[in-house]
Amino acid sequence: MSENYTALYEEHKKLGASFTDFGGWQMPLKYSSELAEHHAVRNAAGLFDLSHMGEVWVTGPAAAAFLDYALVGKISAMAVGKAKYSLICQEDGGIIDDLITYRRPSPEEGSDRFLVVPNAGNAKVVAAALAERAAGFDVVVEDASAATSLIAVQGPKAEAILLRLVPAAQHELVTGLRYYAAVEVPFLFGGSTTELLLARTGYTGEDGFEIFVDNDSAAALWEAITAVAEDGELIPAGLACRDSLRLEAGMPLYGNELSREGNPFAAGLGPVVSLAKESDFVGRAALETLKAEGAGTSTGRKLVGLKGLGRRAGRSHYPVLKDGVVVGEVTSGQPSPTLGYPVALAYVDVEHSEPGTALDIDLRGKAEPFEVVALPFYKR
Repeated sequence: MSENYTALYEEHKKLGASFTDFGGWQMPLKYSSELAEHHAVRNAAGLFDLSHMGEVWVTGPAAAAFLDYALVGKISAMAVGKAKYSLICQEDGGIIDDLITYRRPSPEEGSDRFLVVPNAGNAKVVAAALAERAAGFDVVVEDASAATSLIAVQGPKAEAILLRLVPAAQHELVTGLRYYAAVEVPFLFGGSTTELLLARTGYTGEDGFEIFVDNDSAAALWEAITAVAEDGELIPAGLACRDSLRLEAGMPLYGNELSREGNPFAAGLGPVVSLAKESDFVGRAALETLKAEGAGTSTGRKLVGLKGLGRRAGRSHYPVLKDGVVVGEVTSGQPSPTLGYPVALAYVDVEHSEPGTALDIDLRGKAEPFEVVALPFYKR
């Protein structure tokens, strides 16, 4: 077993969770039925512990310019209160991690403040890379991951549930919050009112929220959210259904679709790379070369969605075939609980990447028919 446990570990044990090691953390895989948890998020709401994710604060007069240099996106163009999906890359263009950055108000005039949220297994690596890249910039990089919990409520009922924990006078803070934005909201729980950062940036294909909370208050918030939900509105949900939900939504997972060996263009994330920004950034020269060479468009392999025409699902690392010849590899695949047929993400040679292309997945010696389709598989 790994040595990392979230502040909600005892809550999960009480709920009978099955645990798995994920990014060095003991996380709930499921509580009862991963299928029931998946459908709950699609039709009502699911409650997730995401406290294994990282939280790195970047503050100072040069914070915006620094993040423009450290990440591939133009972070300086973000308005306060907004969020942006981006990548942190190596000098050769390989992806260290995909992450979300939130621009927050700064308490000091002439200074900027950002919250960078990397993935669980990469949190320490990203924090270290940001600290290293900060040399020469007037910024402070603070890794607050160990002290911060993250709770998500995802699904069509999410907003209604959270509003019951917010004073009526502040409901507009929640209802008016746009997708890929964040705001400080007063929450009523644990016998008092606590202002917490609320984001609307889910990873399930549904509407939903993430709440950043100190470890000491995490269990009380978790219990309060559970208590205000009506029968059938909300169930705790684990990583198993989180994976099936994000796959249906066509969202990449680091370690599956994204890696240091890959590049943003092959992964379909070319628009995330801001080659138009004037300033230099880590990996710029390599990424400019990759784009000029047609990576992901005319050369190499490209990430695509595959819809199964039969009932058997492809799994990670299974070969993708065209007329019996290997032309790609599955990165993620399973039956879609919502759509009722198998779906997969795979890197395939660009000449076989057009929607409508008939391909097969080699399922342990048997060729199973699939078709390239536009992503996402599911859209609410």
